Amino acid sequence: QVQLVESGGGLVQPGGSLRLSCAASGSILSNYVMGWYRQAPGKQRELVAVTTPGGGTLYAEPVKGRFTISRDNAKNTMYLQMNSLKPEDTAVYYCRATQTTYDYWGQGTQVTVSS
Repeated sequence: QVQLVESGGGLVQPGGSLRLSCAASGSILSNYVMGWYRQAPGKQRELVAVTTPGGGTLYAEPVKGRFTISRDNAKNTMYLQMNSLKPEDTAVYYCRATQTTYDYWGQGTQVTVSS
């Protein structure tokens, strides 16, 4: 069983930055494909970025060049550095860990981009 806890969300002005963290317990994070997803009000949950055990990364087109996903296996933690934030980035951000038949989600952290 893996428990995921997100933190770092909040209110930020357009153009600002935030760093989200996803702390995992119960298993070794390095063995999982880890990802960040987001869900805005009235919209479906969507992929933001993914990182593989081998260090590969993939980004959704709207966040390319602005967001950076990373993982610290020693701390069993994943991060999402978000720069140049836009109002359309406003959403609840969730972290996810997957491995074969296992699929775990965190509870989410709210990010609001507004002046």
